[in-house]
This record gives sequence, C-alpha cells and structure tokens, in this order.
Amino acid sequence: MKRILVGIKRVVDYNVRIRVKPDGSGVVTDGVKMSINPFDEIALEEALRIKERGGAEEVVVATIGPAETQQQLRTALAMGADRALHVQADGIVEPLVAARALLKLVEREQPLLVILGKQAIDDDNGQTGQVLAALWNRPQATYASKLELKDGTARVTREVDAGLETLEVDLPAVITTDLRLNEPRYVKLPDIMKAKKKPLETLTLSALGVQQRQQLKVVRFEPPPQRQKGIKVRDAAELVDALKKKGLL
Repeated sequence: MKRILVGIKRVVDYNVRIRVKPDGSGVVTDGVKMSINPFDEIALEEALRIKERGGAEEVVVATIGPAETQQQLRTALAMGADRALHVQADGIVEPLVAARALLKLVEREQPLLVILGKQAIDDDNGQTGQVLAALWNRPQATYASKLELKDGTARVTREVDAGLETLEVDLPAVITTDLRLNEPRYVKLPDIMKAKKKPLETLTLSALGVQQRQQLKVVRFEPPPQRQKGIKVRDAAELVDALKKKGLL
C-alpha cells in the first residue's frame, strides 16, 4: 500500500502571546490554547493533497508526547488523515529520541514517504527530519516549498539565498516542509464528528524499544529584552559616533 507517514507536534498556538513563568522554569501553558505545530499542519495538508491526487492510498499521522496530544491527533484526523499513532511520552522529547521513535513507526508502517514540518515553533531545533533520514538511511529533502511525486521519485523545490533549488530524490524519502508549500484546510464540524470514529492507537517509547534520554539541560527561561526606542541621525558621521558610544564599533 502506498502510505504517507506525517509527524506532528503539540505546541502553544502561534496566536498566543508566550509568557515565562515567574521562577524561569518554563513557559506558562495552563489554560493556554494548544495546536498542531504550523509547519506540521502544512506537512499534513500536503500528504492529504497527494492522496487526493491518487499518489497515496493512506495517510497516517503520528505524534510523541503526553496524553493531551491526542487532541491534536483528532484534529489531524478531522483534516482527513486515515489513522493516528500516539507514542506516549512525558517530559521533554529531544529530536534524537523523536527520530528514533519515528524510525520504529517507519519500520512498522513501511511508508512511501515521511513528511514533517521543517521545525517546531516552541524549540526551533529543526533536526528531527534530518536525523530520521540518517537513521533510516534514506534520502532527504528539507524546507520544501513545492513537492511533486513521479515514477518513484520526489522532486522538491526549496528556497535558498540565491533563489530556488530543485532536488530529486528516490523514494522512500523524508521531506520537511516550509511555509510556502500550501495553506492548510479549515476543519469543519462534520469532519470533527467523523474523526471520533477513526482509529487512534496508543503506544509507548519502551514498547518501541526507544529510551527517553535527555542530553540537554535547560537552565532557565527568560523573556526577550524590551526593544529600545530608535533614534534619528542627520548623517553617516553621526551614525558612526552613536554606534561607537554603544560599543558596537
């Protein structure tokens, strides 16, 4: 079966203003709206469009996280995914652990294509797709702004500093998506109701044979400093003088 596996992550909604806890131990999430990571939502939308064009027969969505992440899986099912896989894991899941867990799902599901968002908006690591491709020993194409499947290959257009770059990789492969690839569809109420009947399987990291290890220690969270008011200068000489006074030159 031609199957696409899409990885998603639960994050604070991008419209929410992030607030740091008073003790600096993290960000406030109590009572805060949580959503699918926007880049992952784009990845799911692309998988659904490929299926609708006849390029795949099934779209499976997977996530790694606590029990609450099932809410985002149900949203993904409402968008049109056929099945959902929830790997139960509490605490911080670093990219290497996430990639190892996804590899186990890949080995089980045997997908034609794995699509992930290029990065998560909470930690901005941007590593999981690349690590998964290395562990899987399959080609990768990152930051896709256009994706075409044809004759066992994926043709990916990506934006680089000099313009556009086109890559062609053999399938199976790992693709990570950029913002301009598509615009995710709006989820309607009937689709939300139908999603409740779609299969959602729960697993654990230990059942997959993956150990949850944390290699990085977060010491403290701090909000960014407030931006200072700008000033106007009359000419280049005054600009240079102002920069020298600030110790920038």
